[in-house]
Order: sequence, then structure tokens, then C-alpha cells
Amino acid sequence: MRITPIAYFRSPFVSKFGIPRQSGIIDTLEGEVVFCPPYDNADAVRGLDGFSHVWIIWGFSENLPDENEHTSSSISLTVRPPRFGGNERIGVFASRSPFRPNGLGLSCVRLKSIVDGRLTVYGADLMDGTPIYDIKPYVPYADCMTDATGGYTDKKKWRLLDVIFPKHLQITLSESDVKTIISALQQDPRPHYHNDETRIYGMPYEKKDIRFRVEGNTAEVVEVKE
Repeated sequence: MRITPIAYFRSPFVSKFGIPRQSGIIDTLEGEVVFCPPYDNADAVRGLDGFSHVWIIWGFSENLPDENEHTSSSISLTVRPPRFGGNERIGVFASRSPFRPNGLGLSCVRLKSIVDGRLTVYGADLMDGTPIYDIKPYVPYADCMTDATGGYTDKKKWRLLDVIFPKHLQITLSESDVKTIISALQQDPRPHYHNDETRIYGMPYEKKDIRFRVEGNTAEVVEVKE
């Protein structure tokens, strides 16, 4: 089967670093689905405005083989999810690892508005420029499983970082941007094998570079570079 993008995503996260690890965990993060012709037509989304959420099927377009997982010429049947600190392997189909046989992602996002062939959504875990292959409405009676269990994710809770973001470094950012950046840092965007407390990391956000370090369980923003 050959699939082609029907849209592309626009996000303030212009690289993979810092993107939420799952959809919905940063509900202040706003982005846009920009349709390609001929789908940039009101007829293609007629009736969608009655739904609060939509499913996005998209591609991991910026994936490069992780030397700790596999190479481009091989297929890994197991991965090491961040929830286990990168220390335990599970089957690729028991994970949401981006390194998948067909490189497809699935995200549920909250729909804010539909204007001129664009969907504005909240809570996406897609980077800027991500190709989108399909969109489907979230249907509560079919998609919401009230008795669902989460396997190892129910037992391995993600530990959020405390975040220090000095006020004087926030002056060029909107209140919404500050909340989103803090939420992203709380999730600890560093690779799971990084634990150097002296290292300064840079998280691209729109046209800014959010510079931070992590000591213990605290992330501190040290600079916002234009």
C-alpha cells in the first residue's frame, strides 16, 4: 500500500527534542494541521466541528536509527522505553517507540477550531513539519474504554521534574508559551541515558533556544536565546 500525506503539522517544537512523549500530556500545546490540496477544502472536514477530539495518523519522518536500538538495515523486535529508564527491553508492539516497522504514529488531540483548511488542536506530540496521513473523529462510545488497563505503564509512573524558570527569562514569551515550556521540561526531554548534571541542553521552541540543566530532580532554565 502506498500512502501520501494529506496534511502537515505546524508546531512551536521545531525539532524532536522536547516534544511530548505522548499526546495529551501537555494540554496547553497548540498546533495546526494544514491540509494539502485537494483536501484543503471545507467539504473534507464537513461535520468535524461537532467533535471535541480527533485521531491523527502520522509518520515519524525525522527518525534516524538509534545506535542503541538498531540500524537502518535491521529490524528490532524489542525496544527500551523511557518509562523503564532505558534499562529493560520489551516487545516493539508492547511499546509506543518511534522505531517501528512502518514508522506510523497515532495521536489523539483536542480540536479547538477549523478555519480555512486548517485544524487548530491542543496536546499533539508531533514536531513541526510532520506529515499526516489521515484524520478520524474521536468517537467516545467506541474509543473510550472505561475498563482498560495500561500494562507496565500502570506500575511504572513517570516522575515529573521540578522546574525553575526565572521570571527575567520569561519576558519575551507569552504566558501560554511559558506554561508549555515548563510542562515540556517537567517530562524530562533528555535521552534516558543522559545524567550529566553539568551539561547544558538546548530545546528549540519556535525561534528560541531554551537552555537548561538538570540537577537531581530539578530542571533549571539558564538562558533563552533568540
